[in-house]
Amino acid sequence: MLCQMDSQINISKRWFAIVNPVAGKGKGLTDWPVISTLLHEAGIEVDALFTQRKHHATELAVYAVGKGYRKIIIIGGDGTIHETVHGLFLQQRVATADVLLAVIAVGTGNDWMRMYGIPNTYSDAVRSIVQGHTFLQDVGRVTYWESKVCQRRYLANVGGIAYDAAVCRGFNKLKDNGYRGKWLYIWSAAREACRFRSRQARIVADGKEVFNGKLFTATIGICKYTGGGMSQTPYAVADDGLFDMTVIPSMNRVRLFSRFRTLYTNNIYNITGVNLIRAGRIVVECDHPIQVELDGEILGEADFTFEIVPRAVRAIVSKNFVKLNEYGTTQAATQKKG
Repeated sequence: MLCQMDSQINISKRWFAIVNPVAGKGKGLTDWPVISTLLHEAGIEVDALFTQRKHHATELAVYAVGKGYRKIIIIGGDGTIHETVHGLFLQQRVATADVLLAVIAVGTGNDWMRMYGIPNTYSDAVRSIVQGHTFLQDVGRVTYWESKVCQRRYLANVGGIAYDAAVCRGFNKLKDNGYRGKWLYIWSAAREACRFRSRQARIVADGKEVFNGKLFTATIGICKYTGGGMSQTPYAVADDGLFDMTVIPSMNRVRLFSRFRTLYTNNIYNITGVNLIRAGRIVVECDHPIQVELDGEILGEADFTFEIVPRAVRAIVSKNFVKLNEYGTTQAATQKKG
């Protein structure tokens, strides 16, 4: 415990910080004193705990809500956000949207934060929390079977199937072996491009078969960004009640990867054969086991069902994101925190 909690304090008015000490090459640990000071100077009173292992953020989110906290600050990256959101769905004290989430980015990819224009500098991120603009975003519920047991996970940002999951698996292994740097994702993508084999797959969207053939990769998004800024679901709207799914069938990989720049220019659908699917429920079935990743976390090999949980998570967003909403770029229900 980083802060002593007075039993007389109204916990519901305070923030609970989930701090990932290994995020961003250890910046979660080394920069926490600076972040804590900035929060205190801004009048944001925080009680905090460090994560100690994988999935610990999930446990801490359940713990925080159980203790009465209704505001959680995540000091970490996309993986910590994923685990925290999963924890909100595991707890049964309150509706998930009754807990307010804020993020101060210390991770490497920070793709969820990029969607909402959350500043990278600590002082500006704290200022966004003080300004208090919030947004209700959809969440994806993912169901699959593993060891004859029905499993359920939740998607806060973007997930990947087949090649995308293989790249993520390789990326995670490199990080686990101590490697760091933005080049890791590109290296993993290049390596898997040479050895990954397309899989026979069937995709059913809202009850209608939309794909049946050799699948190279598919990306399914609530939000837009993955892999440190790549936009594989560039038109995703986070509160429209629909997944955006980009499906890439088996094709000539030299031709495909020669258009790699389209991942950074929102033009992926200009590649012949690449299709966009929008649906609230998507089922992916394969002849052979296929891997899926959710927000960078690898799941078991199985068939998967994706279902939208509408406007299930309330999060602090930037002032600029709110301005975009005012011009109708999303159906956002932004509001000013009272």
